[in-house]
Amino acid sequence: MSYKVRFVNPAKNYQMIKDEIDRAYFEVMSKGDLIDRGQLRSFEENLAEFVGTKYAVGLNSGYDALHMSLRAAGIGPGDEVIVPAHTFVATCSAVVNVGAAPVLVDVTKDFNIDVDKIEEALSEKTRAIIPVHLSGYMADMPRVMKIAEEYSLVVIEDACQSLGSGINGKMAGSWGLTGCWSFYPFKILGGYGDGGAITTNDPDVALFATRMRYNGEDRETGEYHGHGFTCLLDNLQAAFLDVKLRHLPAWIVRRKQIADRYRAALSDIPGLLLPHYDKPGFDHIYQNYTVRSKQGNDFSEYLKKNGVEILTQFRKPYYKHEALKLVDRGFPETEAISREVCSLPMNVEITDEEIDYVIKTVRSFYGL
Repeated sequence: MSYKVRFVNPAKNYQMIKDEIDRAYFEVMSKGDLIDRGQLRSFEENLAEFVGTKYAVGLNSGYDALHMSLRAAGIGPGDEVIVPAHTFVATCSAVVNVGAAPVLVDVTKDFNIDVDKIEEALSEKTRAIIPVHLSGYMADMPRVMKIAEEYSLVVIEDACQSLGSGINGKMAGSWGLTGCWSFYPFKILGGYGDGGAITTNDPDVALFATRMRYNGEDRETGEYHGHGFTCLLDNLQAAFLDVKLRHLPAWIVRRKQIADRYRAALSDIPGLLLPHYDKPGFDHIYQNYTVRSKQGNDFSEYLKKNGVEILTQFRKPYYKHEALKLVDRGFPETEAISREVCSLPMNVEITDEEIDYVIKTVRSFYGL
């Protein structure tokens, strides 16, 4: 279908920074800098500085960041890990794929883990918590960290949707043992292909990930330090991401402006819950502008039918997929969210006229 307003428009975004991206491409290609070269190290340094950690390690995907973090923390068979019931399945799958057991916890109206329900899900086998900062808004990390300290738990932040967010100035990805990042093309910092990274203040974790991403090999000595994986961030993607990272602060400002326009125009609609939480000290950078409509699919289908490309995450909760063999302990908020969720177009390529069209279409669905 041809949409009047795209959810994201990578081609248009490329045109906005074409000269810089092209220069990065030609620099890499003319030097033959394809694997594990200076562009990767430059991006890692700049990402760590942006997040506020000592180290960053480029990986192949957000899933690899989660998987590598769990292995670096020594999580494995016999361990349990707390994960939110409402998130992308990769958060849970990384736990399963290191041999541990995910224990799901419901979320609150801000889409993030319900901290009040964490302690009741703990057992003597619990080793870690993976809070997910969904859509650009962080989980309540001060409280998560307090629980983790009390019970001696590892914290691994799934920050894949919240690069640039923070709480009282402390950035997402700098709270736990690691912060996990995805550079999938539709993320706030997206590559031209998949990519990911971890950020950390722990030198041993950074060294472990640097070796294990390259089949366990120390590239300087040639010594193997274990059976590793092939999940190195591509050098060309790192060069592109380094360019985009320079633009990210301004792009976040633009996203907040778009969110303000949505809020001003849609806040009077009964039955439509907007993603503005106004929690003191918590910053929302609007990776997604995710609303909740009581009309669920009817609302989403109306927007699509009228030319507005939207995203519905995740209409069927991941624990409802039988093949995943997960324990459903009853998660009423997750199931309500799943019925109602709809993300409106949110990107730095969008024009004011396109925003007006989205607003007009939403209001028309409600007969306004």
